Amino acid sequence: MSEPMPQRGDYRHFQPIITRWHDNDLYGHVNNVTYYSFFDTAVNTYLIEQGGLDIHDGEVVGLVVSSACDYFASIAFPERIEIGLRVGKLGNSSVQYELAVFKTGDADACAAGRFVHVFVDRASNQPVPIPPALRAALEDLLVA
Repeated sequence: MSEPMPQRGDYRHFQPIITRWHDNDLYGHVNNVTYYSFFDTAVNTYLIEQGGLDIHDGEVVGLVVSSACDYFASIAFPERIEIGLRVGKLGNSSVQYELAVFKTGDADACAAGRFVHVFVDRASNQPVPIPPALRAALEDLLVA
């Protein structure tokens, strides 16, 4: 891999997560698809707590339109991990999150991912500008 390994100091926010027994696969480590669940949990927790996103009744919702993940080292139950979160790009109706999985206290990432949310009107499914409170919370995570 040509890009440098993501470091803890590269991220603006951290969401602690405790791995669960059923996260492990037959090979004894957390299965690759579970990382996407970690990313979703970190982003949506942040949006709800910091941006006021109403996932149940709000008029605006974020839909994932693109995602990817690169893996550097295994994690396994019962490890405590932290998902580093930052915003790489912030548009009118979309945002690209950049995330990394860290074992608690480690400087080097075990995995790094990214995904794009497009914010849409819940009823019409059409893109809408990111609401001001959400935009402010996302701007706090924006990196140059």
